[in-house]
Amino acid sequence: MTDDSPLTNEWLARWREGRIGFHRDTPHPALSHHWPELGVPAGTKVLVPLCGKSLDMRWLAERGHPVLGLELSLEAIEQFTAEGGGEVLRFRQGDFEVWRQGSIELWGGDFFHFHIEQAAEIGAFYDRAALIALPEATRQRYAFHLAQLIPPGARGLLISLVRAPGDDRGPPYSVDAREVIRLLGPNFELTHLEDGELEENGWQESVWSLVRRGPRGVEKVGTDNA
Repeated sequence: MTDDSPLTNEWLARWREGRIGFHRDTPHPALSHHWPELGVPAGTKVLVPLCGKSLDMRWLAERGHPVLGLELSLEAIEQFTAEGGGEVLRFRQGDFEVWRQGSIELWGGDFFHFHIEQAAEIGAFYDRAALIALPEATRQRYAFHLAQLIPPGARGLLISLVRAPGDDRGPPYSVDAREVIRLLGPNFELTHLEDGELEENGWQESVWSLVRRGPRGVEKVGTDNA
């Protein structure tokens, strides 16, 4: 996702126009159900890519996790901090505008410009709507970059989505179990935790736990056309 790509422009337009049906008004139930099973110690900083203004970040913070959310839309970040209340500290870090509110930092900028030096304190991650927000070629790039940022042994939770057969629209895009394994399996140990209820529109979520393989070193999957 680059600053002038059609994908970027569409994402920014969605926030500008309020077309954010993917946003939940409550934390995702799979997070509250499965996160404790991962055994991530309190105090571990959690990376949340393409975070929007997800309330899942507040849920994590309330359980003792510093949170680092990455989001391209500055409007989403401003809404998150305004709705949360509390003092906001703003500063610049490299290519990013950073908002800090309590134990949550929101980095405004391109996920692919976030580098390993900036991720030094990351010890866990959570992806509810990042992988499925990206088209196929960019998903390959995302999986590779995520693995670069995550240290060996770090644990995470992924919520993917499969759409009804023949429904190829997006975002969110359909990412089935075979693709999750193909993209993330080389660099993460994967465990399929559950499939959600089949929704009326034919969509179905799936929940995965991930553990970053070690030592640090990244195997790239497929051909990156992004």
